Amino acid sequence: MSDMLRAPAEVKYAEELDWLESVDDGPKPFSWRLSPKMVRLFILGSERADGLAREIAPKWFGDRSFVERSIVTLASDRGLLLIGDPGTGKSWLAELLAAAISRNSTLVVQGTAGTTEDHIKYSWNVSMVIAKGQSRASMIPSPIMTAMEGGVIGRFEELTRATSDVQDALISILSEKYVSIPELDDDNIVFAKPGFSVIATANSRDRGVNDLSSALKRRFNFVRIPVVTNRKSEAEIVRFRTEELLRRHNIELEVPPTLLDVLLQSFADLRAASASAASDDERLESALSTAEQIGVLEDAILHSTFFGASALTAEALAGSLVGSLARRSPEDLAILNKYWHGVIEPRSREQSGEWTGFLEGGRQAIATLS
Repeated sequence: MSDMLRAPAEVKYAEELDWLESVDDGPKPFSWRLSPKMVRLFILGSERADGLAREIAPKWFGDRSFVERSIVTLASDRGLLLIGDPGTGKSWLAELLAAAISRNSTLVVQGTAGTTEDHIKYSWNVSMVIAKGQSRASMIPSPIMTAMEGGVIGRFEELTRATSDVQDALISILSEKYVSIPELDDDNIVFAKPGFSVIATANSRDRGVNDLSSALKRRFNFVRIPVVTNRKSEAEIVRFRTEELLRRHNIELEVPPTLLDVLLQSFADLRAASASAASDDERLESALSTAEQIGVLEDAILHSTFFGASALTAEALAGSLVGSLARRSPEDLAILNKYWHGVIEPRSREQSGEWTGFLEGGRQAIATLS
């Protein structure tokens, strides 16, 4: 793991998955490595009522019903589509599901305008084709075809970013559960083995980019992942991800609970302002997601570690927040400036504490970018 910038979930939590598999006596669908109950437990963490000999820490924070519906869908013959705003943890949930069910979350196709049908079916090793002709040996299977052959989970990120031709090719795979290879005379069909399924993600803000056809929608069960608005859950997510960051960078730095409260409150304020705005020009371009909060905190921690006094300060947090959210100039800067003068300034007078440093740090960052 030390040789990987970011280890996949099945590597990062390999010891935990091994242990869960060793004590799992529940029924397992198809070729699943864990039973549905253990998959849920791996993702959401254990409780005292589970009666396990060790504690399993939660890795995804959200409504239990979303995870259960996702697991049940994958145990059927339908694909799973996780849809929601940016930064709501769709990809992380997809990775955890694939890791727990198949012990392989890396069979991924990234949907873009340049994604082609070859990316979800197969392509050819040109040099081998020239030397020996087309055969199964000279074929390069896509991650989805590899998942079909292994009876495991394949993933498709940002499905609505892919063109209609690619989406149509996926309909055939999800419906027929095989891929034809017309270039070959023999051994020219790859059938999906039991256990194969597809987890796709889609950004709800991409609606209208490449809308899904009715035929493709029918092949998926939809699970909508909402933006986390519960203060306690959001704090748990940010704290969990921040601790991972500190471990990965071997950084010993404490995140004061008061500063975490400042960050959470600031995002809550900005979300409320965005919801009540009359036009897009009065809204920040940022989705103000939990993932963006984590990014702001990560930036502040690294800046404080490398260029500060090895302690996280309110000034550094404010500078990171402004720098991360001011994407449009002058629109976003004007919105943040209004927020700082209208909300942060009176709050710093009333509550003082960390809000005073946060006020000054934000002012300086806005002035620098203006």
